[in-house]
This record gives sequence, structure tokens and C-alpha cells, in this order.
Amino acid sequence: MSAKGTFEINLTPQQDEGFEAGRMLIDKTYQGDLSGTGRGQMISSRLENGTAVYFAIEAFVGELNGKNGGFTMLHKGHMSKDAQSLEVNILDGSGTGDLTGISGSLLIIQDAGGHGYELSYEI
Repeated sequence: MSAKGTFEINLTPQQDEGFEAGRMLIDKTYQGDLSGTGRGQMISSRLENGTAVYFAIEAFVGELNGKNGGFTMLHKGHMSKDAQSLEVNILDGSGTGDLTGISGSLLIIQDAGGHGYELSYEI
């Protein structure tokens, strides 16, 4: 099954003195087939040569194609001068409510108009 739509994101930097990695709070609002909120935390690091990495945990609560519940997503991103990759996967066993048993992955689409998503999933 699949779901498509857009989301708005607000990242709030956190001050963790003495640590090279940065940390941010994630606050998202999803519209479309996936409708609700995503909240979590991201840890990231960027080197002077432009190489960067981030990991995040995001908890979604809302509605997916008419089913109410929630699930947790794990983000893993990497960027270098030669390549970039991003994986966002649903944590097995994290589904609640009508979304109990959900598995899948999320593709983030970024363009001049903002952020979009395509969620491929099974319940």
C-alpha cells in the first residue's frame, strides 16, 4: 500500500555544550494520506569538507488512509561530495491502534515548493 502528501517541519536546535554533534527537536505536521503530527529528535554532524550524517527518531500519531494510530520512524542520512543517501523506516512492532503491525519505509521529496513524502507500507 502507499500514501502520498506533504509535510511542514520545524527544527529547534538544542544546546549541548561539550559535544561535537548537534541535536535538534523535530516537530512535523503531515497532510495528505498521512495526516497528523511527527515529533522526535535528530543528532547530526557536519565536517569541514562537507560530509554530513544524521540519525533521528520520530514518533507519528494521526491517521493513515483512514486508519487511526501511530508508529515510530528511524531516519539515517549521509551526505558527501560524491553521494548522498537517506533511509526512513518504520520501526517493527511500533504500530498502535489501527496501525498495529505496520511496516514500511518513507521517501522524502524536497523541492522548491517544500517537503513531500511517499510512504510504502503493509499492515
